Amino acid sequence: MSDHGLLHRRHRLLGRLVRDTVRDRIGILQAIAPDTDTTTPVAWLRPPGGGTEWTTPPTAIVPADTATPTAHPAGHEPAPRTGGGD
Repeated sequence: MSDHGLLHRRHRLLGRLVRDTVRDRIGILQAIAPDTDTTTPVAWLRPPGGGTEWTTPPTAIVPADTATPTAHPAGHEPAPRTGGGD
């Protein structure tokens, strides 16, 4: 990855639908750039239908078509899983 101005980095998935493997959410990769508190780059994702962006480590994004994720409505996190026997 190389700098792309304003500390943004190039990434092959920019503008594409990706899966955040940390949160198991689908989003459009908007940028790879530092958050306000650090110079370490993070992936900035936006829900496909619009809504609040979120960040995740760049290593946690994969193309959406390479996995079988659960799509969540814009801005909604999945409910926490509670304990239960299998």
